Order: sequence, then C-alpha cells, then structure tokens
Amino acid sequence: QVQLVESGGGLVQPGGSLRLSCQASIRTLWLYTMGWYRQAPGKQRELVATVTSDGRTTYTDSVKGRFTISRDNAKKTVALQMNNLSFEDTAVYYCNTYHTVTRTDSWGQGIQVTVSS
Repeated sequence: QVQLVESGGGLVQPGGSLRLSCQASIRTLWLYTMGWYRQAPGKQRELVATVTSDGRTTYTDSVKGRFTISRDNAKKTVALQMNNLSFEDTAVYYCNTYHTVTRTDSWGQGIQVTVSS
C-alpha cells in the first residue's frame, strides 16, 4: 500500500516562493510516475506537474516557468518548487503517484497553499 506524506505548505505573499515535498513509501518506485495536483475552492482537482521515473516532466500551462518538479528516487521523494506565486495558485495541493503497469493512482492527504497579501 502506497503512503504519501506532504509537507511545506503555508501562507505566502504574491510573488513569493514555497517548496512542497512528498515522502513516498514505495518499494518499486521505478514503476511510478509522481506528481502534484491541486484543487482550489469550488473547482475540480487539476494536474500541476508530473515527473516520470527517468526524469521526464510535464507542467500545466499556468505554472510553466514558475514551478519546478523534481524527484529523488533514492530518498523516495518528489518536490515542487513554486516561485512567483499568485492568488490563483491558492489551493490544496496533493501528492500523487501513478503505477504505470496497474494504472492506479494513490494520493496524499493534501496540503494547503494560500497566496495572500
């Protein structure tokens, strides 16, 4: 069973930065794509960024150039560096893993990111 624990959220002013981290308890990490999703109030959960086991990344258009996703396979972590944050980035952020063979998702409990002046 996959367990994901997020950390690093909080309150930040517009233009500021935050770094989210997710610790995964997975023995076969090479079979998983890891990523971050977010859900703002009244909106559906959306993909933010993903990174495959060999380091290929994807980003939703609204965060390109501002956010960077990275993973450390040895430490079994995935991080999301968020720069130049705006009000629209306020959401609960969820760590996600996707098993590339069984095609199943696992989710963290979510962590709040609030951008406010």
